[in-house]
Amino acid sequence: MGGLRIYEDIKMFKEYLLENWSLILITFAFAILLKTTLFLDRKVISRMYALVAAVFAFSLVVFAEFYLNEIDEFRNARTVLIAVRYSATPFVMAMILYTLVHKERLMVFLPAVAFAVVNFISVFNGVVFKIGDDNSLIRGPFGYLPYVAVGLYSIFLVYSFFKYSNKQASEIIPIIFMVFAFASGLVLPFILGKDYSKIFCPTIMIALFVYYVFSILQLTSKDSLTGLLNRQAYYAAVNDNPRTITGIISVDMNGLKLINDTEGHAAGDNALKTLAHCFMRAKKGKDSAFRVGGDEFLLVCRRSSEEEIIQLIDHIRKIVSETKYSCSIGYSYSPDGSRSIEEMLKESDKMMYEDKAAYYKRLGIDKYRS
Repeated sequence: MGGLRIYEDIKMFKEYLLENWSLILITFAFAILLKTTLFLDRKVISRMYALVAAVFAFSLVVFAEFYLNEIDEFRNARTVLIAVRYSATPFVMAMILYTLVHKERLMVFLPAVAFAVVNFISVFNGVVFKIGDDNSLIRGPFGYLPYVAVGLYSIFLVYSFFKYSNKQASEIIPIIFMVFAFASGLVLPFILGKDYSKIFCPTIMIALFVYYVFSILQLTSKDSLTGLLNRQAYYAAVNDNPRTITGIISVDMNGLKLINDTEGHAAGDNALKTLAHCFMRAKKGKDSAFRVGGDEFLLVCRRSSEEEIIQLIDHIRKIVSETKYSCSIGYSYSPDGSRSIEEMLKESDKMMYEDKAAYYKRLGIDKYRS
């Protein structure tokens, strides 16, 4: 009897390896990549480890549920595993949002918790699913709820990626790849049937791996603290079809030195990240935001009218006013893109410093400090 049990265990292990070998390899490669990535926020790295572990654990749940499909006496265990599988997908999506998207908070898990409650209630009343007499899966009145959950999270995830991206090709390409991967998760189950669940985890892991690799490659052009484009990216941008650049906006944070001196550099870093987030919220797709120095930022506007540039500045001021920080802003405008970048930058900087001087004068400070 013991020998038969060992044989069954070996057989089950072999089946798992055959179905998930690609996932195992990707998971191993991901773990190595995370271990050797030393220049990203350790909190992000920790969340990535948790996300990779969750997807791998999800694959074990999926395999176990399908394996028990052939064993009638484990009907109750399989019912619980189905509830876990249906609930795990929204949780994985929420973890992706929490890990990869700036400014996402724990509240992003609340819908996943709600979906999980409904799925586990279904174990008793079949509102989402139940197991038929022939051991088949039967959908209940809310049988498509798991797909609705994945769809809603996918839409919000893609929206968030685009919203907080710099709209550069190096960022758009992996986002498109993610869109394709998640779209397949919504479409293929209706084409391939329940067997698609067997390839869902490898699909998600591949998408995450590709996105993470692209994210590392982007660090050559992105500021690691704020997520904005860096000085090197600015030089590349202004040399790329400069005739389309009609506006440059110079922004300098007010009081960063005071924050660093009184509250510490961690507080100063948080202030810079908050301002960067404000710029990302305010700008449009044709605008690019750069951090070119400690508290110095530039926005490059292409094919924008002066009215649009002024509206962008007003929008930035409004969003920043909702925080406890402030900044000084100046701009220059070239209606036909004929002015040199150097001339425009000099003019926008001059206006920005005048704005900064006026700000400190209102505070009764003769000499301002950055």
